[in-house]
Amino acid sequence: MGKTRLEAFSDGVLAIVITIMVLEMKVPHGADLHALRPLIPVLSSYVLSFVFIGIYWNNHHHMLQAIRHVNGPILWANLHLLFWLSLIPFVTGWMGENHFAATPVALYGCVLLLCAIAYTILTRCLVRHHGRDSTLATALGRDTKAKVSLLCYVVAIPAAFVRPWVAWSLYIVVAILWLVPDRRIEKVLVEPQA
Repeated sequence: MGKTRLEAFSDGVLAIVITIMVLEMKVPHGADLHALRPLIPVLSSYVLSFVFIGIYWNNHHHMLQAIRHVNGPILWANLHLLFWLSLIPFVTGWMGENHFAATPVALYGCVLLLCAIAYTILTRCLVRHHGRDSTLATALGRDTKAKVSLLCYVVAIPAAFVRPWVAWSLYIVVAILWLVPDRRIEKVLVEPQA
């Protein structure tokens, strides 16, 4: 099967996820800058979640550029990823509205962990389908960034119940880790042409 419908559907879902997040933010009732102060947690959680959605969209796009076709297990693995990504607006809103209280911060981490696990499952399905010598398998290599991210989430979730700011900091570390451009796939896609 071709990958076009999977790409289009995934892009549409991620666009809707971002739209839901922004529509959940309420306009302040004052006209001065002080009216924004109570919204700082809401805006902070939105920015972090927007970054995470952007990271997933970017990496998903790059990953699909390295493959030629998909099969049934890949379609289901992609839907699994989209399911967890679709929960980000809920946990983002809950965390922001409750000023980074322990339980919402921990649940935010659980959703991020499940997104990361789902993304890992998708990459493994793609590598299995295209082979260990495929462009994607070569680009991913040992996938150290993914392993470090999973570890950060596993540490952050229980940390949220002791010190929510530690968990929040670990989420930011993961975002920064992935914001640094991951050129593995681009590099592998360009090399054969050189």
